[in-house]
Amino acid sequence: MTIPRAAFDRLAAVLNAFSRIERAELLAMPWYAGHLDAWQVAPLTQWLQRVTTPWFDTVSDHLTFHFQPIVQLRTGAVYGYEALVRAEQHGQHRGAELLLQAAAAHGQARAFDAQARKTAIRQGYPQLQADQQLFINFAPGVVYNPDICLQTTFATCREVGADFSRLVFEVTESEAFPDLTLLRSILERYRQEGAQVALDDLGAGHTSLNYLSELKPDIVKLDRGLVSGLHREDRRVPLITALIGYAHDLGIRVVAEGIETPDELAQIIALGADYAQGYFLGRPSPVAAEVLPEAAAFWPLR
Repeated sequence: MTIPRAAFDRLAAVLNAFSRIERAELLAMPWYAGHLDAWQVAPLTQWLQRVTTPWFDTVSDHLTFHFQPIVQLRTGAVYGYEALVRAEQHGQHRGAELLLQAAAAHGQARAFDAQARKTAIRQGYPQLQADQQLFINFAPGVVYNPDICLQTTFATCREVGADFSRLVFEVTESEAFPDLTLLRSILERYRQEGAQVALDDLGAGHTSLNYLSELKPDIVKLDRGLVSGLHREDRRVPLITALIGYAHDLGIRVVAEGIETPDELAQIIALGADYAQGYFLGRPSPVAAEVLPEAAAFWPLR
């Protein structure tokens, strides 16, 4: 069924008449053959997202991944690559944020997470050097049983000959995860099998210091907002120094995200971070590439 563009515009106008908080309580349900289907009641924002992303039904068959290097700051060597999901279909390119929003709108967040995890391993692991890790993002809110996730992940590892201990499961969540007990059990289950776990976006607001002490991940990533434009006299220097020191006291290694300039890289090295990631070091690419020459110059003896 084709829905006129004017209908979408009217729905958007309705949503804009409400505040952001009120929109979450504005519910809608489909009308079929003269009857409302109350079983499918959902926020209007979700319905709008669903009807404007009809391509999502087939997108899982067209997932691709780009890989961005994570660099060891002591040596300048590539420690691993973060797998970043994309979709390409009929000449259309879609990024991670749009894909995740569409998956949630269609009620397919769990299936999409599983498909993305398997595809990341298939496309990324064969490109790794012997001492490199593959960082795989996952949203813990879609994991109801880590054992089931492990079964599908193990099957994919066997398929490509991947060593599970060379995977790093990176927790990404746009909002605070309310059940730390459940999240801890998920991470501990992965670690029992030999994988590492990482926590994303420390300093972004929803990832708190409490998460570090409660979860004790192997690795934590500093949010790019803490690093952007960083310089020697920056007022953020004491904060970043304290965060890195606190993580190290807990035995957690630190990745600085969003490194885009030589000054930012120099400062984050001086502050004692363990790893760095960002455009200055290497952009996401379908091919797991080495560090860019401009950044490699920081380690002339590498």
